[in-house]
Amino acid sequence: MLEASHVIPDQPEPAAVRDIGAEDVRWALRQGWADFRAMRGDLLFLPFLYAAVGFLASALAFNRDLFVLIFPLAGGFALVGPLAAAGFYELSRRREAGEPTSWWNFFAPLKGPARLPLAVLAAIMVGLFIGWIMSAQAIYLNTLAKTGPHTPSGFLASLFSTPEGWTMILLGNAVGAGFALVALAIGAFSIPMVVDVKDGRASDPVSAILTSINAFRRNPKSMLVWGAIVAGLLVAGSIPFFLGLMVVLPVLGYASWHLYSRAVER
Repeated sequence: MLEASHVIPDQPEPAAVRDIGAEDVRWALRQGWADFRAMRGDLLFLPFLYAAVGFLASALAFNRDLFVLIFPLAGGFALVGPLAAAGFYELSRRREAGEPTSWWNFFAPLKGPARLPLAVLAAIMVGLFIGWIMSAQAIYLNTLAKTGPHTPSGFLASLFSTPEGWTMILLGNAVGAGFALVALAIGAFSIPMVVDVKDGRASDPVSAILTSINAFRRNPKSMLVWGAIVAGLLVAGSIPFFLGLMVVLPVLGYASWHLYSRAVER
């Protein structure tokens, strides 16, 4: 009589993580800048995309109905930033491994084994982004919106001169910080990890998320410093008209890869 065999499916296993400190953050930024200087010629088409996004956002600023969402949209960009940087992770990985790099390699994660894990992570990050926008809209409707309809100039004046405006600022920043912390914890290293394909296989998204959370829990101070640097550079790169993102986004993307290589056992 044949015995029944049981196949136990693979369980998600996070990778081991290391301690990282301020020097690792500085090193990652230096490496990100070095990658940008070495590979910016392959990405000449990307600045036009960034500029187009900037001009679109600027055009929204003059739309009376959409103006109130400008600040949440700009802040929410950081929530999906790691996802948008997947192509930069691939370029840094290839340069690190001594492989040739060119602009079409930027899209390699969308075609290889990483595409399905990336799709799952994309759904999660976009869900966070939508949740933040809905929360920001609800905060506005229950605070500043009660003072009446606003023109763009009137909105800014009421924002800083009314109790409702200050309530919206404080509450919005608190809720936004919560979303940012969640995005940082789950996205900082999960997306580089699935891009880091080995032997034709990508990490599953659950293992990648658990690894990222473990790295955050092990290095909360360093990760908060990293998050503050990312936020500060994104703000600086958004002025004026988001044109500075032509440099900031690639450098941060490359630097994120190198910080991942220090924090996670590959």
